[in-house]
Amino acid sequence: MLLHATDETLTPEPPKDCPLCPRLVGYRNDNKAAHPDWFNGAVPSFGRDDARLLIVGLAPGLKGANRTGRPFLGDYAGALLYGTLLKVGLARGQRDLVAPEALELVDCMISNAVRCVPPANKPLPEETATCRRFLIGRIQALPNLRSLLALGRIAHDSIIDALSLKRGNFVFSHGARHELPWAALVRQLSLLTTEYEHPSAHGRDVRGGSCRCRGKPAETLAGALPRPAKSGMLGWAAG
Repeated sequence: MLLHATDETLTPEPPKDCPLCPRLVGYRNDNKAAHPDWFNGAVPSFGRDDARLLIVGLAPGLKGANRTGRPFLGDYAGALLYGTLLKVGLARGQRDLVAPEALELVDCMISNAVRCVPPANKPLPEETATCRRFLIGRIQALPNLRSLLALGRIAHDSIIDALSLKRGNFVFSHGARHELPWAALVRQLSLLTTEYEHPSAHGRDVRGGSCRCRGKPAETLAGALPRPAKSGMLGWAAG
């Protein structure tokens, strides 16, 4: 699996106390002091190692994943995402902040382009670039991966960069679908994108505010479900 012009196998998950981005480390330490009972670390991906679908968000929300240690869990964005996953059969169980193990994903995994919570939910370009090594490692570590769903422009662009593709050939827009050549066409990936906004960007948590996901989220996720490719196509396709 060749990603980003390297045959090096990269780790898919950073350590909880990842030291790579000084600004994010400082913000993380500030939150540790203010909320010592929160997770306050690089948030690991959540889901199955045999997943065919990888959902990639922007970064952990301050009162969501940074608090709970699970992507999207604990804020309104997560209520929408996990509720939709349950609706389309990509999750089973129930979403419970007290017992997160009560919910499991089916044939999918959730991760973020940036693994540590950024101030104002806005990572710097260099932080996104630094964290991309873990996105590359995460993609490398999913042997059955066939489709990716990017929640927002930064996630979309980070996926394109991780695969060493030209952004101009795979333009971000809501509902865009791209067939992605990967690893010298050893297999082919599909990428579906949608606009998605964390309420944590505005200081909101699960009890207030709203989450913006253009279109119908259930249909968007259903469109990302892998299905057999048409005759003559390599690998799998989405939608």
